[in-house]
Amino acid sequence: MYIIEMRNITKEFPGIIANDDITLQLKKGEIHALLGENGAGKSTLMSVLFGLYKQEAGEIFKDGEPVAIAGPNDANRLGIGMVHQHFKLVHNFTVLENIVLGVETTRSGVLQMAEAREQVLALSAKYGFDIDIDKEVGQISVGMQQRVEILKMLYRQNEILIFDEPTAVLTPQEIDALMQTMRNMAAEGKSILFITHKLDEIKLVADRCSVLRKGKMIGTVDVASTSKEEMSEMMVGRKVILSLDKKEATPGKVIMEVRNLTRRGNEKKSGKAKFNNVSFDVRAGEILCIAGIEGNGQTDLVYALTGLSNIDSGTITMNGQDITKAKIRKRTETGIAHIPEDRHKHGLVLDYTLAYNTILQTYYTPEFQSGGFLKMNVIAEYARELIERFDIRSGQGEVTPTRSMSGGNQQKVILSREISRDPQLLIAVQPTRGLDVGAIEYIHSQLLAQRDNGKAVLLVSLELEEVMNVSDRILVMYEGEIVADVNPKEVTFAELGLYMSGAKRMDDIAYDKTETEVSA
Repeated sequence: MYIIEMRNITKEFPGIIANDDITLQLKKGEIHALLGENGAGKSTLMSVLFGLYKQEAGEIFKDGEPVAIAGPNDANRLGIGMVHQHFKLVHNFTVLENIVLGVETTRSGVLQMAEAREQVLALSAKYGFDIDIDKEVGQISVGMQQRVEILKMLYRQNEILIFDEPTAVLTPQEIDALMQTMRNMAAEGKSILFITHKLDEIKLVADRCSVLRKGKMIGTVDVASTSKEEMSEMMVGRKVILSLDKKEATPGKVIMEVRNLTRRGNEKKSGKAKFNNVSFDVRAGEILCIAGIEGNGQTDLVYALTGLSNIDSGTITMNGQDITKAKIRKRTETGIAHIPEDRHKHGLVLDYTLAYNTILQTYYTPEFQSGGFLKMNVIAEYARELIERFDIRSGQGEVTPTRSMSGGNQQKVILSREISRDPQLLIAVQPTRGLDVGAIEYIHSQLLAQRDNGKAVLLVSLELEEVMNVSDRILVMYEGEIVADVNPKEVTFAELGLYMSGAKRMDDIAYDKTETEVSA
């Protein structure tokens, strides 16, 4: 008997069948991975199980008995909990308040928190979660926010735990800790459904893996006896090149020059990491990567380079033109493209159509407007060309509401928009976060194509494997400063980790010798 069985589930949205007659079976005490491309229907299937969507056909069984799940409260009563890819937390509530939200204990209308505090502290200690439960959620790291989501499930005594892309926003160290937590939970008899794109993580913790492709169930395999190559081929429907084959870089002229960039920021506001005296060059024909553990100044630095925030001192030049105080549009027009870290906040207008999102930076140009009126037919045709060229999957083509698209296809919309403008410099921040192996392979190939076409690429990534495989040169940031400038061919994963953790730093990083380097 299975603890959860979803039989013949079908879920439809306008223009697309997200889940097509899917049967999924979860055993008690197992970690069951759900693998598939972006848009394959994984999150939709789990949202049906959690009561966020109602299926058009099919049944759900718990311990062999049919159950009706009309909403998340029904799911919780059945012992089903879910950690969503985009966390469902109230940022100005404390950690403790978020955990008890919806299952509060009251007496005569007064909130009783003493017992809840004891339970949460005990759970936090049991699972090794070093977390301040009195801090506001908006003041803690993304990794800590995920721990809050897990504690919410544990506090509700959920026995079936759904993790939707749980490592997409975590550092390598946090990923290791999460994997251990999942093992501990399974050992206690909890049953875990684990949505992921990362084959290494499946091999590390999962017992079985079910693969979805384009809304259909391809099959369920035993993880121990199935190779990563076999699982990736099931997922994508073709052989996927898991290792990157790239030719030697031939760096040319300096496209962007950054000198002594400093931003002090608000010392009292947690999570607003400053950067100090940062200098580097990005050259045509190279991929320069900025690596580091999240929260060490990379986000603020990219904001400064792209015009999303100001700086206190230093200079930024683009092809010799000073853009230190330039507005965002001016920077765009000098040849900067930006794939942002947060695609929802800075990359897309979610309530616009796919077509409108492709022209966010160019709508005012003669190509797309005349006399103040948008050329709707031209915009639609342009969007259709990008959909075809970049394999963007959407239920209603160019008129698809962007909010309704999968994360990977939303990312492709941003990539298509930025690359199609033929930029001199592509700043790509976590461009493959939350993407499947097929999409990662595609994005990496696009970054390399930019490099090989003589463009400059500045990659910011937390993924060590991506850092080592894609970059031609690596800068490591720690506590807002550049602590290393290394060649990926000459540094090991372990050494890079030491730089990222602050245990090691190079003392001879200097950019006042640029002229010497160029002449050499």
